[in-house]
Amino acid sequence: MRRLGFVLVCLASAGLVIAAQSSAPTQPDLGARGVKILEVRGLRFKDLNKNGRLDPYEDWRRPVEDRISNLLSLMTLEEKAGLMVGPTLPMGPDGTVSDSRDAAPNPFGGPSGGIATSEALSKRHIRQFINRVNTHPRTMATWLNRVQEMAESTRLGVPAFFVTNPRNHMGSEARLGIDEATGSFSQWPGTLGLAATRDPALVEEFASIAAQEYVAAGIRGAYHPQADLATEPRWGRISGTLGEDAELASRLLAALVRGFQGAALGPRSVALTVKHFPGGGPAFEGQDSHYVYGKNQAYPGNNFRYHLLPFQAAIDAGAAAMMPYYSIPKGITKEEVGMAYNTEIVTDLLRGKLRFAGIVNSDSGITTSMAWGVESLTVEQRYKKAIDAGTDLIGNDSTPEHVVNLVRQGQVTEKRIEQSARRILRVRFALGIFENPYVDPDRAAATVRRVDFQQRADLAQRKSIVLLKNSNALLPLAPAVKIYLEGLDAAAASRHGYTVVNRVEDADVCVVKVVPGRRAGAAGRGAQTGRGRSAQGRGIGGLDTGGEPIVLTLPDELLSPLRATMRLKPTVIAIHLDRPYVIPELAREAAALAATFGVTDAALFDVISGAFPPSGRLPFELPSSMDAVRAQKEDVPYDSRDPLFAYGAGLSYPRRPPTDARRQER
Repeated sequence: MRRLGFVLVCLASAGLVIAAQSSAPTQPDLGARGVKILEVRGLRFKDLNKNGRLDPYEDWRRPVEDRISNLLSLMTLEEKAGLMVGPTLPMGPDGTVSDSRDAAPNPFGGPSGGIATSEALSKRHIRQFINRVNTHPRTMATWLNRVQEMAESTRLGVPAFFVTNPRNHMGSEARLGIDEATGSFSQWPGTLGLAATRDPALVEEFASIAAQEYVAAGIRGAYHPQADLATEPRWGRISGTLGEDAELASRLLAALVRGFQGAALGPRSVALTVKHFPGGGPAFEGQDSHYVYGKNQAYPGNNFRYHLLPFQAAIDAGAAAMMPYYSIPKGITKEEVGMAYNTEIVTDLLRGKLRFAGIVNSDSGITTSMAWGVESLTVEQRYKKAIDAGTDLIGNDSTPEHVVNLVRQGQVTEKRIEQSARRILRVRFALGIFENPYVDPDRAAATVRRVDFQQRADLAQRKSIVLLKNSNALLPLAPAVKIYLEGLDAAAASRHGYTVVNRVEDADVCVVKVVPGRRAGAAGRGAQTGRGRSAQGRGIGGLDTGGEPIVLTLPDELLSPLRATMRLKPTVIAIHLDRPYVIPELAREAAALAATFGVTDAALFDVISGAFPPSGRLPFELPSSMDAVRAQKEDVPYDSRDPLFAYGAGLSYPRRPPTDARRQER
C-alpha cells in the first residue's frame, strides 16, 4: 500500500504574498459609516472600537503582524471562533439586509444554513460569508455596503468578507457549490475554454478583469479556481478545471493567481481559495464525493504526485487559501478520512512539504453531510478533528459555538484557535478592508461588464473554439450559402451573409448545436448523460447519478434525428463539452465538428465564416468508446486506448493565396 511519506514532491516557497509597508506612510482611502475618524499628525485612521484613541490594529502604518497581535489580544474567544466559519448569507428584497433565519436554508443539511444577518454579525461574530446572490451589480453593492455598516457597528468593528463561486463564464447556471448564474458580469468561455486558448497572458487578463468586477461589487474573495486535473472523464466537476495536462494547468493557475490577486494582496485584490486539494480529478469510477457512493478517490496508476503540480504552482504564485475536497484518498494516507480531516494531507503535505502558509478553508458541509470517514463522530467532534488536522475555516457552517465549547472543555487550545485566526486576519488586513470595506454602487454598475471588458471576453471565446474535423475543407463556409440551423441564432448567421432556411431539404449546409448536458429545447439539441435515480445523500448541480455507472455516450433519442440530418446534407456540429463525451458517431458522420466550452452564437459564426480562424486546442482527449473510458485509470492523463481525438487536437484553416485584387493592393 502506498503511503504519503513515500511521495516525493518538490518544496514550494511559502504562499501568500503581502505588500510590504513603505517607509513613508501614504494615507489610504478610508470608508466609515458608523465610526469616527481619528487624526494623528495629519493622518487619518478609523476608530473601529469606538474608544476615542488609536489602537495598534487601527493603525494602518504598522506591520500587519503587529496589527493582528493587537486585535487578537482584544478579541474574546467567541469572536475568534466566529472567524472560523463561513455560511451563506441571504439578501433581502432590493438590496436590503435579510434578518430571516429561513432565507437561505442549508442545502447540505444540518442547522448551519440560513442565518439572520444581525445574529451572524453580533451574536455569532461571523465575518466570512458566501455570496450566492445573482442580481444587478448596483443592488449587490448596496446590500454588501449595508452588511458592512452593521459589521462596523459591532464592538471591534471587524469588517465582513464576501466570497463567491465563479460568475464570469458564458452560459453557466446557478449550481450550488459550483458557480453562479451568469449575465451581469463579463462573459468569458468556461475554464476549459480558457485552457483551450493556451494563452497565459489572456488568462491573466481574464482574471484581472474579473477581479475588477468583483472588487467594484464588494466581493473580495473567490472559491475558485479549480486546480483539479481532468484525468477521469466521467467526473462531474471537469467543467471547472483547466483540463488534464498538469504542465498547462500549472501555467494557467499561476496566471489566474497573478490576475486576481496581483503581485501582492492589496485593495484591488481578490483573495483566491484554490480547490480541491490535493486534486479531486481521480474520482473512483467518476462518482463525485458529494455523495456517499463517490466518497473515494482512486490512484490505480500510482500518480498522486501528478495531481499536486497545479497546486504547487498556485502556492508558488501566492494563493491566499486552499480548499481540501470531501474525498478519502484511498491507499495514500494511513488514516482513510476525508481531506479536511486528514492530518497527513493538510499538515504533513500541504503545510509541511508544500510549505503553504495561507488559510485552509474546508469545502461546504463537511460537518453535516459529507463527513466521509468520520460519520460516527458528532458535529462537535468533527470540528475538533478538522481543526486538529490543520483546517482553519469550516465552509458553509454557522456554528462557531462548537469551537468555543472545544476550547472550554480543554480539547483544543486557544493558541490553536489564534493560529487559524491569525492566518485569516492576515488576508483581511492585506486586502485593506479594515480601512475601507465600502464600494460605490454607481461605480459597480459602470464597471461590471464594461464594454471593453466584454470585448476581451469575446476574443477569448473565439480563441477557445476547437475545430476537430473539416472534411473537404467545408469550413470556412462561403458567403451566401443556404443554411439550416438548430439551436443557433439566425441573426448571428445572417450577419455573415448566410441565407437561413426552415427545412433541411432546402439547405446547402446544416449547422447544429449539441449540448449533451441539457435536455433538447430552444437552446439546441441536448441530452442528459449518465443514469439517474434517487439515492441516499445530498447532491449539487445535477451531478447525482444514483451511484450507477456513468455513461458519456449520446442517447438514441438525440442521435437518431441528428444522424438523419447528417445523412441528408453536409452538417457542421458544434458540441458543448463540459466533460470528454464519447462521440464517435458525430466524428464519423459530421462534415465538420467543432468543440466549444461556453461561447455565443456570434463567436461561433465568426469561426465558421472564417472571420476568426480557429486556434483552440483540446484540453483533454476524447475517448473512442465507453469501454476505453472504463479501462483507463482514474489518476493518469492521456491513457484512453485509441482516443477519438488526442489531447491538444485542433485544426486551423489553410492559408489561401490572395486574390488578384489583393495582390494588386500590395
